[in-house]
Amino acid sequence: MFEIEPRKGSRGRCSVCRRRSPGYDHLPFRDFSFVPIWNIPVSFRYRPRRVQCKKHGVVVEDMPWADGKSHLCRDFRVYLAQWARLLSRQEVARRFHVSWDQVYGAIQTVVDWGLKHRDLDNVTALGVDEISIGKGHDYATVVYQIDPSCKRLLWIGQDRKAKTLLRFFHEFGRERTEKIRVVCSDMWRPYLKVIAKKATKALNVLDRFHIMKMFNDALDETRRSEVRRLQRDGYEPLLTKARWLLAKRPENLTSKQKPRLKELLQYNLKSVRAYLLREDFQQLWEYVSPAWAQKFLKEWIRRAMLSKIEPIKKVARTLRRHELLIINWFITKKQYSSGIVEAINATAKMTIRNAHGYRRFETMKYALFHRLGQLPVPEGAHKFF
Repeated sequence: MFEIEPRKGSRGRCSVCRRRSPGYDHLPFRDFSFVPIWNIPVSFRYRPRRVQCKKHGVVVEDMPWADGKSHLCRDFRVYLAQWARLLSRQEVARRFHVSWDQVYGAIQTVVDWGLKHRDLDNVTALGVDEISIGKGHDYATVVYQIDPSCKRLLWIGQDRKAKTLLRFFHEFGRERTEKIRVVCSDMWRPYLKVIAKKATKALNVLDRFHIMKMFNDALDETRRSEVRRLQRDGYEPLLTKARWLLAKRPENLTSKQKPRLKELLQYNLKSVRAYLLREDFQQLWEYVSPAWAQKFLKEWIRRAMLSKIEPIKKVARTLRRHELLIINWFITKKQYSSGIVEAINATAKMTIRNAHGYRRFETMKYALFHRLGQLPVPEGAHKFF
């Protein structure tokens, strides 16, 4: 325990405007916890003064080691927040003999400071997606910065409606929005409308991640309907347990799966034709020229519409509707991808899962910004990491 006394004859500073002000009275002694040294608890004891500020009246003096009514020093809160990136909040509270609320308060302090002091002027590429934050259709809209030099969480809002994303652009500001050159997103229509309306100078990119996911869903739907038809008509169950056989790329098949796929491709089944159309579509990603890529895409859509396979035709209609957004991926020279967004999303989902979910959206918001925001940290007297 270290006792602190004010310098004789000195005046305290107003905690609002930090001006030197005459003293008013003293408050009772308070203890402030500091970072433990060699596992030895360290604390400061001080009797705060109240000062008579001309502008703000009678207020508690500014103390350089603590804020407000917190009994934790600033350095200790930063210390706890940094440990909370590595351990659960409950574990941090147990190890450093503080409460869960104090750990959460430390995270709030660090995140709020980081959000206030972060630099948003050089953001040129955004990734927009949604994540599931609860049971049922409980989603949140997340916006990431996906520039090559910086990948971080920029914003999170409850729900995945058009007005949710509109709120991001309103908070982000018109000047910053005009600097955006690329926006990666999925094919969720409300997002596409808002991006087209607000980010007028940006290319909206739909890349292979979401498109190939759509193909796999269509292929599996075709296989399941054909399995039922073969069973109903009394044919051999050729497609039973063949879901992953058709979903995988040929180069990813095991030594046992390759002969079975070769045998399966000899049959004239809708699932086989759908599989061949999907594999043929993979050639699109090898093109470099946007013009040739667009030509190939148009030709593939024409053949898919003649296939008489309804799930594949549905995919073809979707590709036709978003043709220009797909070609934007080639215009950006394949530098930006929603795969980056999905990778960050995976970390966000893991953060939520490790906590077994959050009861309050605000608590989850702080947790995700703390983990993914790459926020600046308040400078202290010591650097612990």
